Amino acid sequence: MNSRQPVVKCLVWDLDNTLWRGTLLEDGDAHLDEDIAAVVKELDSRGILQSVASKNEHEPVWAHLMSLGIAEYFVVPQIGWGTKSAAVRRIAEALNFSQETIAFIDDQPAERAEVSFHLPDVRCYPAERALMLMELPEFSPQTITVDSRRRRKMYQANIEREAEREAFSGPDEQFLRTLDLRLRLRRADDAELSRVEELTLRTSQMNATGVHYSDAVLRDLCADPAHEVLVATLTDRFGPHGAIGVLLLDTDPRRWHVKLLATSCRVVSFGVGTAILNWLTTEAFRAGVHLVADFRPTSRNRMMDIAYRFAGFTDDACECTASMPAVADIQRLHLIPEPRSLPSTMRFDAPDL
Repeated sequence: MNSRQPVVKCLVWDLDNTLWRGTLLEDGDAHLDEDIAAVVKELDSRGILQSVASKNEHEPVWAHLMSLGIAEYFVVPQIGWGTKSAAVRRIAEALNFSQETIAFIDDQPAERAEVSFHLPDVRCYPAERALMLMELPEFSPQTITVDSRRRRKMYQANIEREAEREAFSGPDEQFLRTLDLRLRLRRADDAELSRVEELTLRTSQMNATGVHYSDAVLRDLCADPAHEVLVATLTDRFGPHGAIGVLLLDTDPRRWHVKLLATSCRVVSFGVGTAILNWLTTEAFRAGVHLVADFRPTSRNRMMDIAYRFAGFTDDACECTASMPAVADIQRLHLIPEPRSLPSTMRFDAPDL
């Protein structure tokens, strides 16, 4: 993965003469080719979200998408008369995606140039390449999991969840209690390993090292009794969030070494990262060991550094780390554990370590 561009997380479609043939407001109709519809459905099955940035009137355009039977495939659509770059930026912000994971397709060179000028990290494609997108590596995730196939529905549920959250008049903690959150942390098995690998690939903001662990490496770690490979899943009354966290732990008798902690940015506001760290700290206290966590700063993961610091990890030296070999660019954070409380806003199920 590090040798190529990130996989596209969201493709933003122009509509007239790109998604469909014709100009809807001028022609009164626009035809959707079956092969373009097949591209939309295939990208959706690969876990690539799709949206719309179109200079059009919203109501007739959305009605036409509904009549074509494909409106459901597009999240946070931007249909109006502003610039395409502003529309694409709003989509990225609404999904909390970095712009380097966004792609834009349009038949007009001027529109592509405008987006490229204002959003240089966004990858732009001419409409005539639409049928070739599925063959490009950036639209071909290395793993396609259960969560991949239902990613759009999970994001659509999250949009409903956030709308209800904004309308809720009480404290945020009270709203979280209404969600019936259930966080499960369990040892990864064969069925979970692909989801763990996908998490290490997709998660950047709440990823302590930015390291991608391949399926083969994860299988070796699972088979090693000195390692724990744990995957976190989250559900609430809106439905499953899917696999939203991974913890790779070396359980050396002298200390427990957190080689990787990564959680989806979608669940930051639910306190999932804090819950996992508090549980781990309590488990380490019971085992009578110190905690050491790897952290490698990237351009995206400052939030993860803050999470570790807020949990009490420091740069203080300790004898327990003296025998650990240094690794380039890796900071070793240290914590002397003590019992911690779990959040009262969720149910938490986890194994004993």
